[in-house]
Parts: sequence; C-alpha cells; structure tokens
Amino acid sequence: MMMYYLDLTGHNEKSITPLSEKFRGKDPEGNEISFTNYYMELNGRPFFGISGECHYSRVHQNQWEDTILKMKMGGINIVSTYCFWIHHEEEEGVFNFEGRRNVRKFIQLCHKHGMYVIVRIGPFCHGEVRNGGLPDWLYGKPFEVRSLDSGFLYYTRRIYRKYAEQFGGLYFKDGGPIIAAQIDNEYMHSAAPWEMTTGVSNEWVPAGRDGNEYMVKLMQIAQEEGIITPFYTCTAWGGAATPADEMLPLWGGYAYWPWIFYNYEGEHPATPEYIYRDNHNNNVPKTYNFEPSYLPESFPYACCEMGGGMTCFYDYRFQLPYESVDAMANIKLAGGCNFLGYYMFRGGSNPKGSKLPYLNEHQCPKISYDYQAPVGEFGQLRPSYFRLKALHIFLRNFADSFCLTTTKLPEGSQDIQPEDTDTLRFAVRTDRRSGYLFLNNFQDHVECKAKKNEKIILKLPDRTIEIPGISIAAREEAILPFNMDTEGYRLVYAKAQLLSVIRDGRLPVYIFFIPEGMVPEYVWDGAGIESINGEKVLEEQISIKPDAEKMSSYVIHGEHGDVKIVTLTRKQSLMYYEIDISGQKTAVLCNSPVTYDGFRIRVENRSQDNERVRLLMYPAHNLKRVDSDDTCREVEEGIWKGVEIEWPEEKERIQTLPVKRIGTFRYETEIPETYDDCKEALLQIEYIGDIGNAFVDGELISDNFYNGSVWEIGLKNAWHPDTGRKITFVINPLKENVKIDVSSTMAGRAEKSEGMTAVIKSIRIKPVYEAIFEIDK
Repeated sequence: MMMYYLDLTGHNEKSITPLSEKFRGKDPEGNEISFTNYYMELNGRPFFGISGECHYSRVHQNQWEDTILKMKMGGINIVSTYCFWIHHEEEEGVFNFEGRRNVRKFIQLCHKHGMYVIVRIGPFCHGEVRNGGLPDWLYGKPFEVRSLDSGFLYYTRRIYRKYAEQFGGLYFKDGGPIIAAQIDNEYMHSAAPWEMTTGVSNEWVPAGRDGNEYMVKLMQIAQEEGIITPFYTCTAWGGAATPADEMLPLWGGYAYWPWIFYNYEGEHPATPEYIYRDNHNNNVPKTYNFEPSYLPESFPYACCEMGGGMTCFYDYRFQLPYESVDAMANIKLAGGCNFLGYYMFRGGSNPKGSKLPYLNEHQCPKISYDYQAPVGEFGQLRPSYFRLKALHIFLRNFADSFCLTTTKLPEGSQDIQPEDTDTLRFAVRTDRRSGYLFLNNFQDHVECKAKKNEKIILKLPDRTIEIPGISIAAREEAILPFNMDTEGYRLVYAKAQLLSVIRDGRLPVYIFFIPEGMVPEYVWDGAGIESINGEKVLEEQISIKPDAEKMSSYVIHGEHGDVKIVTLTRKQSLMYYEIDISGQKTAVLCNSPVTYDGFRIRVENRSQDNERVRLLMYPAHNLKRVDSDDTCREVEEGIWKGVEIEWPEEKERIQTLPVKRIGTFRYETEIPETYDDCKEALLQIEYIGDIGNAFVDGELISDNFYNGSVWEIGLKNAWHPDTGRKITFVINPLKENVKIDVSSTMAGRAEKSEGMTAVIKSIRIKPVYEAIFEIDK
C-alpha cells in the first residue's frame, strides 16, 4: 500500500471580489450576469459556465435543433461558435447568411432551448478553415491583415456590421442569449497558411504585432457597430495579446498535437496536460501552459479550448482516447477552473464555397471536421459525451458550494513527469472544512496502469481523514467528496462519485456512481444516525460497502430525517440524464441517446450496450408514445420506473451493401432506398488506405483521413436521392518508397512507389430511428 499525505490546515480561504462593470450586464427582466475574480455569477449566485464549441456553418441547418438539444442534455449551458468571415463573404461585397450560414436562426434556436451563446467574431478565427477564416481576396489588398492599418479596419468594421445585423435583438441586454463576443483569436500567438500560396511559396497569415491596442480597437469597433454584450473575451495562452482589464482571458489545453508534424519527426511526446497544477494562486504566478500577464487570482481561471477531441492532420493520424476529455476536465477543475470550455463539442462538415470548391486548411480533410468530438459530424454520440455528461450534471447540481472551494496540491505534484505512471496523481478542492478529492489515472501517449489499494490522509483543521483502499482503473478519473454535509449527516468520505440530489416530497435522494476499478465505500459519522435500512446502528463511524457491479440503495434514518443514497455502476452513470418537467427535476436512466425539448422525449434506437432500450425515470411520470401505435412494456428497477422500447425488426436491421470494384482503388456501391422515414442513415465504411473520398456523380460528398476507425457518412445530409443512388469511392492508397521520377529530358515527371495498399472491406447502412414520448403532466 502506498500512502500519501496532504495537510489542509494552512489552506486559507480565497478572497473573492467582484470584477468591474465591464464584466456584467442585465436583461430586460433584471437578470444579471457578472463575474467575481473566481467564478461567473447569475443573479448574484455562482453559475458554473460549461461552454461547448459548435460551428453552425459546419452543421446542416436540419441538424441544428437536435445538436443543441444533445449539447444541453450533455450538460452544456453555453454554445460557443466561430463566425468564419470566409463563409459569409467569400466573394468581396457578396454576403451569405442563408442555409447553414444563417447564424441568426442558429442563435434563435439556442435561445429557444435556454442556451447562452458566445460568438467568436474574428476577424481571424483559425479553426482549420482556409486562411484561418479570412477571405482570399484580402491577400491582394494594399494593407497587412490583422493590423491597425485603416484599410484592414475598414473591412473588419464592415463584416462586424453584417454580424451585428444578424445578432440584432438577440443580445442578453435585449432578452436574448448572446452573453459574450470573442475578439480575434490567439492574436500574436498563432496564424494559418495563406492557402493560395500553399505548395509554392508557403506564406502564412500574419500572427499580428500590434498587441493589446489592436484587440481593444476591434472591441471598440464591435461596440460601435452594435455588438454589445455583458463581457468580451480573448484567448490568453501562448503569449497572446490579453487586455485583461477589458476582456475576460480564456485558457485551454490539448494533449494531441497534429500541428507539430509540420516540422517534427518521431513519436508524439507524452504531454504535461494531465498533471495537477494550481492555476488560481498568486504565489504560483505561472505554470505549464498558463503564464498570465496578470496576477492569477485577479481573474477567474476560465477555459474555452479544452480538447473535446482533435482532428487528424495528414501527417498525424490517431484514434482519440475518449477518456482523455473528461480527464482533462478533471485536471482543470482541480486546478481552480470554474468555467469549462470544450473545442470541439460538436464536429461538423465544411461547407463548399461559391467560387472555391473547398474551404479547408490543406493539412485537414476537405469536407470532414468530425474532430472525434463528443457529438460527431452527423450527431453520433461518442463515449466522451456520456463521460462528460456525468461530470457536468454534478457541477450543475453543486455549483453553489463547489465554486467556493479552492485548490490544494500535495508537495511535488506539479513536478510529476508525464511518463511517471506509478505515482498517484491527486489534488483537493476544499473550503477547509470539506471538499473533493480529485484522482486522475489518465496520461496521453503512454500505457496507463491501474492503481490498487492506495491510501490518502487529509489533515483538516479539526480532524484527520484517512481514506484507505483507493483503487482506480487505468485511464479513469474520479472526484470523491469528503466531510460532506448530507442533510445534516456527515459523510466522512465516499469512494464513490457524487452525481446529484433529487427531492421527491420530503425524501432527499443522493445519487452517486462508482468510478471504474474503485472498490466502493461510504463512511459516515454516526452522530445523529439511528438506523440504516431499518437496522439499528450504534457505531461512531459507519462503513457501508455496496456491490460495485450493480445498482443499490440504502436509507439513513435519524434525528435529521430520512435520506436515501443510491449508488449506480459506472456503466449506469453514462446512462444518467436530468430534465425539468413542470419545474420538477427528474432523473432519467436510458441506455440510448435521449433528448427533451420541454414537451417531448425522443429516444434513439441504438443502445450503448446492445441491449433492449429502456427509458426509466425518478420520480416516475406517465409516458405516452406518439410516433407509433407500438406498445411499450412497463418496467421497474429500484426507485426507477419507465418503459422498455421496441422497434420493428426492419428498423433495427443493419444492412450490408454489395461493393463493386470499378478500377484501381475505385469502388462503387448503390444506396437501396431513400431512408425518408428515419432520423439518420449512417453509411459505415471499413477500409484501409491513406484517404477515403466519396463521390456522387463526380461531386465530393465526404472524405476521411484513414486512422483505423470506421468512416461514417450521414446520408440524410451528405447525400440526396435526386443526385443518384450510386456512390463512388476513391481510396488513395498507402504507399511505400514514394519518389518523383524527373529523369525525362522533356519535362516529364511521374510518381513512382512500391507497396500500395487500398481496399474497402465492407460497407453497411445503420438507420437511426426515434421513439417519441409525451409526458402526461
């Protein structure tokens, strides 16, 4: 048994002060958004902002509402979105805000579903878009872009004015959802290729040189054109210009760095992203990837670009470990973050241009920007979505107390090397009386090891808490409460992670889950407790050890009344949702994707566990299926009641399509039907090659940089039956010993290579249907 010690007795409470008037705003009903130096507030109470990036112009408008609802169900409460200049003014003076570029309609849908919005208005954005989002026609203008040159400011003002026209009436001050605008992106830190020069002179968009003056000038122009928000933001990492007195500085972190392979050779290094650090402490003025130009405690440590995924670049292919995403959230939270932000949370597809065929950065796929995100290119939900959801639900339920806790690290924590997988990585957030023990057992680019039977001793001002027998699986993370007031009873510690509390009548129900690999245990102070599940108890400390393999519950009875404790398995935690039904918080367990728009519950027919789909609720509600006459069998499990859902066999069938080879590395298949009656039809291609390209009648509809995963195409949006039923696949082969033969004296050049490999192994169609329920209120 390894033993670790952390002294919390000298941990001082943080001085929390309001930020200036530049970081607050009111809506017409008097609701106020503001900031302290540590967290965001809504009407004077801590509000835990959780931002997820979704680019409206990269998502078909028919998918917007489903996307927003999935983000909301996943615990996101702020939608962050780039406004890519090139998507709206590809041709000088010709503005396009139609179809998937209709930012106004997208923001209106966010508002409809109670989501705040941060607009990232550039002018430079990056986001792996052509020229970082700048239109090509700027290249030949008589000024330098991203500068204080009057010519560039003229065109920036003009695009800001067009954005302001779209945003009109949708600002928070008008009762709308737009709470912030980000000015430029990574100014003086990052740039992008000027794509018209790529492959020849390889020029780059300037990174900028005018410092804070440039950023403030753009903010003033935005305000003059009517973009008025409670606060403005800027990216602060990498030495970027950060006028913190005017804009909220935002941070982030990525552990997968495909961009380094522009000039890097060798294996991707293990990164320091998964080491606990203190990022809100004036005594620690800088840490890894956090070197603020201000005292750390003078502003919240807030994030906008934590790696929710990562796209494959041509020179670096990989399959994202989905556990990497919630592990990074765990690290940021432990380090003092009270405002999470993911890039990306929802992947997408690049729109095509009106003059240019493709609007991508050349190192990335022409169409696909799936990003291996929690919500994929066609609305698929990845394991990272479900893992984050459990974390976000906890933060939403306990924001008032959690935001007041501050970071305490064990000695030497920040000196742990990424390759060290033996040392237990842990941290604490505490108010000196109680708090949360953070554990992280994930590290990128190394083989992680399970931890077994570790012991942590926490010394508080009035007691010492020993937590023995800590085990956690490789690649898992956890947040465990200690010294927690639970309706008057003191939970000394739990080797189980807190999710929520549901109040049905007078009986509070606290819901926990068991992180993978953990041996669960609850240790209670016996003071005031008379019985557990009706059995009298007399011990000073009461230990309860539920079965880690199944759901269980117990009831505490004593001088403070009854409290029920429900323990879910890790698998069940991924099925857990919360919705509001007529003002009543309702817990939902469902093993398939769920959305709720305030009126109807929609359940997709593809379960996470290949079992029958169940929709269970607590407290129970009467459900009426309205999409079909099929009856649903009523089911009950513990405190949960609901239905088991069935679909006809033809809706469950995954169909394998015949594939015809029509040339060297060229294949063809035919879509057998239109799939009008389903929500989506995912074409799944298993292949080996370098790049996969899908064409309909010569038009590229999807592409994929091969990384060993199944390539998926959502036919409902990427394809239309009127364009033809046949899809042609051109698989660019993997090649060995490639060289260009220039031996000809007549300017002849030809590629020669050995060992070319490109083959399609199978193509399937996986239809996605929904069962739709109304709630009898």
